[in-house]
Amino acid sequence: MRVMRVLSYEDVSPVAPADCLTPIEAWRRGWARPAFRYSWLLLLGLMFGVLLPFVPNFFLAIQARPGSALADPLLALLPRHDVATAVFVLMYGSAVVGVGWLTRHPDLFLRGMWALLLLLALRMATIWLVPLAPPLDMLPMPDPFTARMFHTATATAITKDLFFSGHTATVALLAMAVRGRWWRSGLALASVLVGALVLVQRVHYTYDVLAAPLFTWLAYWAGGRIARLAAEQPEPAA
Repeated sequence: MRVMRVLSYEDVSPVAPADCLTPIEAWRRGWARPAFRYSWLLLLGLMFGVLLPFVPNFFLAIQARPGSALADPLLALLPRHDVATAVFVLMYGSAVVGVGWLTRHPDLFLRGMWALLLLLALRMATIWLVPLAPPLDMLPMPDPFTARMFHTATATAITKDLFFSGHTATVALLAMAVRGRWWRSGLALASVLVGALVLVQRVHYTYDVLAAPLFTWLAYWAGGRIARLAAEQPEPAA
C-alpha cells in the first residue's frame, strides 16, 4: 500500500540532520518528484509567460499618470546624498549571495521563487492602487539592468514605482529564504541598509520602505503554502 506524506520544511531543509545530499543529488531527488517538476513548470510559465511580458507596459502606464506627493517628516530629517552605487552593490551583492545559497537547496529555492512571483504581483497591485509622485528632491538612480528587465527598454525613466520599495523587499525576501543565523543576519542587515540608503537617495518615501518587509513576509508565507504542495511524495511500498 502506498501512502502520501507531506514533507515539512524541516524535512527538506539542508540543515535537517537527515539531509546530507550534495546539491546535484538534491536537485535529482527533487526533480524525480512530479509535484516538484510541475510546480517549477507552472512557476516559470507564470513568471515568463504572464507576468514579465506585462511589466514594461505597466510601468510605462504608471509613469504617465499623475500621482500625489506625500508629506514625510522623517525623510526631511535624513541627509540627501547620491548613494546609488552603494545601493546597487548591496542589492546585487545580496542577490548573488542569496541566490547562490538557494540554488544548493532546491525546495527552499522553489519556495523563494514562488514568493518572488507573488511579491512582484503584490508590488504591481499596490503601485497601481496607490498613485504617487516621487519626493521633490529625488536624486536620479538609473539602473540599466532593472530598466531593461523589469521596466522598459526605452529612455523613459521610471520614478513612480514607489509603494512599496522593491529594493528593500528583494533583499528582505532573500533574508527570509535562506537558513542559518549568519546568512539571515547578514542579509537582514543588508536589507536595512538598502532601505535607509534609498531614503537618503530620496527615491522612496519612508512609508514605502517600512511597508516592504510586511508585504515580503506575506509573499513568503503564501509562497510557502504553494511550494509545500511540491513536497508531497509517496512513501516506498512496504
